[in-house]
Amino acid sequence: MLPLKDTQKISIFPIATISIILINVLIFIAMYVAAYSSPKPQYSLALTYVKYGLVPFELTKREIIYPTIRPVWLTLFTSMFIHGGFGHILGNMWFFWIFGNNVEDYLGSVKFVLFYIAGGVAAALTQIAINPLSKVPVIGASGAIAAVMGAYFYLFPRSKIKTLIYALYFITFVEIPAPFFLLIWFLMQLIPGLTPSGASQGVAFWAHIGGFVFGVLVAMLIKKIRGNRTYGGYYYG
Repeated sequence: MLPLKDTQKISIFPIATISIILINVLIFIAMYVAAYSSPKPQYSLALTYVKYGLVPFELTKREIIYPTIRPVWLTLFTSMFIHGGFGHILGNMWFFWIFGNNVEDYLGSVKFVLFYIAGGVAAALTQIAINPLSKVPVIGASGAIAAVMGAYFYLFPRSKIKTLIYALYFITFVEIPAPFFLLIWFLMQLIPGLTPSGASQGVAFWAHIGGFVFGVLVAMLIKKIRGNRTYGGYYYG
């Protein structure tokens, strides 16, 4: 199930969304150029992951086990700009583009950036709370993007997602109501997150869950403070 486009219109040029995508892409390119310019590319990449990635054990036990940046709490921020491969960054940035520009339109660019960073931190803290002694670096923007998706879930209940559905030789295109699409996505994170097999998949499911819940709660709070407003041709009470 691959989202292709949403039907919610925007009224601004999404400068923050585009800038965040560009920053992630440039860091990814620089990381790989540096790695493959070194004698041991895979070692160089691994060193980057442990240096800038979030290692829960290092934060909870205050014990440094890898060459990492100091102070170690900075990895709460740096980890969300490090990706583990082309598929990783492509998937993250694609989802971010589809859902991010609308949330930016609603919040405004500056507040959106603050929300994005706070969502990433909330996602990381959730992952730490669930697995505080993990020594595996957590990397990627997916926790922050999950927060954006959570906000979209609450703010745009009438939007639809043009989606590619594929299974073996079956391929079709459908429009799925955004809340339903995002609820399916959330359950796809929650179910493996609650099962023992989920831990072996190399995915920080609880970061996704924590980010999404954070996004929903912040969107609820912001909408309550603002009251009713007209947005994108629809009225949300």
